Amino acid sequence: MNVDDLRGIALFAGVTDDQLAELIDGSTELPIEPGVDLFHEGEPADFWWVLVDGAIALHRKIGREDTVMAKIDVPGRWAGGFRAWDEHGVYLASGRGVTEGRVLRVPAEVLRDRVDAWFPLGGHLIKGVYGTARAIESTARQRDALITLGTLAAGLAHEINNPAAAAARSVSALDTACVSLLSALRRLADGEVTATQFGALDDLRRELGARATVTDPVDLADDENKISDWLDAHGVGQDWLIAPPLAAAGAGVEWCDRVAVVLGDAVEPGLEWVASTLSAATLLGEVKESTRRITELVAAVRSYSQMDRGSIQTIDVTEGIESTLVMLGHKLRDGIEVIRSYGADVPRIDAFAGELNQVWTNLIDNAVDAMNGAGTLRISTRTDGDRIVVEFTDTGPGMPADVAARAFEPFYTTKDVGKGTGLGLDIAQRIVADHHGGTITITCHPGETTLQVRLPRQPPAR
Repeated sequence: MNVDDLRGIALFAGVTDDQLAELIDGSTELPIEPGVDLFHEGEPADFWWVLVDGAIALHRKIGREDTVMAKIDVPGRWAGGFRAWDEHGVYLASGRGVTEGRVLRVPAEVLRDRVDAWFPLGGHLIKGVYGTARAIESTARQRDALITLGTLAAGLAHEINNPAAAAARSVSALDTACVSLLSALRRLADGEVTATQFGALDDLRRELGARATVTDPVDLADDENKISDWLDAHGVGQDWLIAPPLAAAGAGVEWCDRVAVVLGDAVEPGLEWVASTLSAATLLGEVKESTRRITELVAAVRSYSQMDRGSIQTIDVTEGIESTLVMLGHKLRDGIEVIRSYGADVPRIDAFAGELNQVWTNLIDNAVDAMNGAGTLRISTRTDGDRIVVEFTDTGPGMPADVAARAFEPFYTTKDVGKGTGLGLDIAQRIVADHHGGTITITCHPGETTLQVRLPRQPPAR
């Protein structure tokens, strides 16, 4: 490599030919081969890599996914070299060849010595700016990730706690119902109830079932009182335990009279047995419903996090949005109405599902914050040519033009101190544009803000 190879690169504007020659003498020219890594994430950044021609993709491992962070495809763009000013500097991503070309690999000590010799003040500024910016960005991103994780964890814990507590209460009550059921059976046996009588009692029990329609609580209470009066009149104790399940199952005084005819003096343990079986069936239903809800929440978490799945998948975008709504359910429950308008003809697409779920999380969370927890969130999907369109519209106050123009800038936020880092929309745009070849735009009107995401059916090669 000679001076003429570097002279036309804007990065070296103002550097003399002699200075370029000094830099080249202490450096190495290396070829770029597609698919071959030049340097690796986490290794000491002992070299400064300057692109002369060709292209390099910067990618890093995030969880189980190999994610492209940026692409170096303009001569003069560079990576690494951090140990010129930071003895602990490491490569923040791996550099992999995309198209054939060349790079100039400059040792970090050579870079430091040349900058200190040619631009001593510039060297001091670089060291200060690099250290400060790195510390701020690292702290902000970690804080944003922790806040998001904490919010989702708290919401998920709240969502799971309700059905888990309901299941625990039902199991406790079920234990009591089973004890009562066994006790009633023993008393029926002691009363020498015949097999024919017990069969007739079971037939009467089978006639009962949950009320076909929701009964007014006042009417249900009246039915319970009538059954309680009947029980008192026939010397049956524990009417407060027997009457409610009988009334809830649709039993009445006439039904009780038929039981009395069948059992005679054994009517009390017979009714207690029927009431216990009805209670047990109801409680088992509650346990089943509670555990079903917990299973659905776990499934939503698995779908949201994309655990045990490959990086790129053929997905239904609607499923990802729905799992995200479940994860953010604690923020939507009180004052947010969610209106869904999913297109029936929207095809499945190839995408990085976990990354898209992060986009949906940021957009929904921002919409809820914009509405101060009360309003309407409309979510729609549709097709437009070879792309699918996803729109999130909130009924917040709207976004001024100057704010919308800067919304995707890193660290730009209009939220109060402590409530935002300004990274949500920046991350969303990187995922949509850089990783999926799509676009994300904002349309604002007074009282309405729409964020539109357009995605191709297949992301660009990574």
